[in-house]
Amino acid sequence: MTDPMPANQESPVSGAHPAPAAPLAPAAAAAPRPAPAAAPPAAPGPPPAAPGPPPAPVERHPDTVRPPDEGALRELLGWLRHLTSVGGSDLHVKAGAPPRVRVEGILHRIDGPAVTAERTEAYAAAVIPPFRTRRFDEHGEVDFAYAVEGLGRFRAHVFRQRGSATLVFRRLTVGGQPFAEIGLPPVVKALSEEPRGLVLVTGPTGSGKTTTLAAMIEHINATRPLHIVTIEDPIEIIHPDKMASVAQREVGQDTDSFLAAIRAALRADPDVILIGEMRDSETVQAALRAAETGHLVLSTLHTLDATATVNRVVDFFPSTEQNQVRITLAAALRGIVSQRLILGVSGGRVPAVEILVNTGRVAERIIDRELTAEIPEVIRDGGYYGMQTFDQSLLSLVKAGTVSIEEAMRAASQPHDFQLMLQQVGLVPAGSL
Repeated sequence: MTDPMPANQESPVSGAHPAPAAPLAPAAAAAPRPAPAAAPPAAPGPPPAAPGPPPAPVERHPDTVRPPDEGALRELLGWLRHLTSVGGSDLHVKAGAPPRVRVEGILHRIDGPAVTAERTEAYAAAVIPPFRTRRFDEHGEVDFAYAVEGLGRFRAHVFRQRGSATLVFRRLTVGGQPFAEIGLPPVVKALSEEPRGLVLVTGPTGSGKTTTLAAMIEHINATRPLHIVTIEDPIEIIHPDKMASVAQREVGQDTDSFLAAIRAALRADPDVILIGEMRDSETVQAALRAAETGHLVLSTLHTLDATATVNRVVDFFPSTEQNQVRITLAAALRGIVSQRLILGVSGGRVPAVEILVNTGRVAERIIDRELTAEIPEVIRDGGYYGMQTFDQSLLSLVKAGTVSIEEAMRAASQPHDFQLMLQQVGLVPAGSL
């Protein structure tokens, strides 16, 4: 049987997590306290016991670190093997239904009976690392990386719904893919070659942000002798050293928070800092400061396009600070890559990508909030710099035969304007859609 290995541990042990330490033996009862001086002396008793060793720091609930159910582990590994064999991206396991795998964006059921709530609890106990168990017990959700020797690495999200555990695994890879192989335009490569500044990759969940960032790190790693520090929750893709030196830190295991790790990274002589996600104003402020002080900072946001990304960064801060934040962002930003995955004619999914490159015109519209709404017009006219809107990206995909007109119309930001674009290039006759 293939042995699962919790990520970032050096020695796999047949899929089982390390057994919890045996509880300390209770110390002997201490002698009663001496009575006040005015009271009669207490009867002599045994001497007080010597103090025992101090208890170890409590990092988890001991009663929740359970040995895994080997049968449950075998079932789960079988589904992960199936996911890999069919080239799927995600495995979904929940109580009351058979497992499902996502292949080319579509969920397919795996043949078999519905999974019981008892089994999902056993699956969760088998794979959640001991250092994450307490978080799951207290918060009802947990993220971690899970590696299986000979099979691959997965990003796992376990959460409770309707009182039972639900598990979702995303299949990951080692190292990033080349830009052209995943359908990214050449300007993304150029942004990864910036010596300093902030580059943001944005989009909804499942839009390929992790894949894009991995491609950028892979390119830097292979071409430049730099020090790269990544801060992730969890670590999703392993980057072995190539020309660069790569240090990968996982929130919850290697560091307490994104903010603490960013501050520590600045003392580690970094050239490039990857922040898995900017979640609060303190993290955004630290990222901007790092970008201002000569580092290339890569990060993500869950925003749909470049204009929404600028507004989201500014909205992290109170109104009294937003003017200064706009000035700082205008100076530090190098580009925004916003993406969506579209069903291609061959059945796979391909990225439609909006690209903003920070120019003088863009910076003016970041600083002046009355002009921020004009950013899409600047992007549309900025082809010389490699900029493109979503709809311009869709038009290129249709012209290349990668995406059908019907799929492009469904994904277009401005369907009516996109129809006119199709008519202007002669792909459809006027009034045919």
